[in-house]
Amino acid sequence: MPLELRHLRYLLAVAEHANFTRAAEDLHISQPTLSQQIKQLEKSLGVQLLDRTGRTVRLTDAGATYADHARRALRDLAAGRRAVLDVQDLTRGHLRLAMTPTFTAYLIGPLAGEFHDRHPGIRLDVREMTQDRIEAALLADELDLGIAFAGAHLPGIESTALFAESLSLVVGPGHPHAGRTRPLPVAEAAQLQLALLSQDFATRGHIDAYFAQHRAQMPIAVETNTITALTEIIQRTALATVLPDAITREHAHLHPIPLDPGLPSRTVSILRRENAYLSAAARALIRLTHRWAQT
Repeated sequence: MPLELRHLRYLLAVAEHANFTRAAEDLHISQPTLSQQIKQLEKSLGVQLLDRTGRTVRLTDAGATYADHARRALRDLAAGRRAVLDVQDLTRGHLRLAMTPTFTAYLIGPLAGEFHDRHPGIRLDVREMTQDRIEAALLADELDLGIAFAGAHLPGIESTALFAESLSLVVGPGHPHAGRTRPLPVAEAAQLQLALLSQDFATRGHIDAYFAQHRAQMPIAVETNTITALTEIIQRTALATVLPDAITREHAHLHPIPLDPGLPSRTVSILRRENAYLSAAARALIRLTHRWAQT
């Protein structure tokens, strides 16, 4: 039996769902057809790929090895299709980009706006994700580029530094420290009532590490998982927060206050899968991001 791409997709679907019925529903084929196709694949390879004896279907050791190669083959073929369709003059194309949540508050607007002005024929698919999800999606060839932070990355992820992001304590117009320009000692900052991003954010981890390093307990009054909610809360209450300076520059009602010692800056990086094909659209976005970082 000649091997066809559908056999790879069928095997991976069964492995993902651990169930023939759910896999068949996902593939929009009948369960008997799916079972027959998998048996044909096993016969052609001369090895059992699935263990059907338990309550759920699982890959055998041979099946797990074959599935890894199948995923890689499908990713490479998808990359090959994009390479063939890539238009070097940027008159058309598709670019998949993800970034961690704080960047959607100040970076994606100007970046996407200028990119669309320059290349209106390119469809830009922008997603907001945590950094670990971005890296996993890059490795699975579900994204072309990611914007996140430098540091330890999953094997197979390539990181290129873009710019340093600085952070400050931030208060609203009704806060007693509004208008303060001299640095606020960290011990005093730790006495303020704070509204912070939730633990899902890399920024929150950075803030927690800073206060822990200086042995300061943070009295947290509010936690939120959106930048928009946080800026609205700070604008309308006497709470304080910590945000990247780039965000406060976009909101005239927010007042940044430097801390003493200062919060360490973070390196913002563009992430991609090592050795992945870079389309003309991806290269154009990288060039634009570098130019934006230098302004």
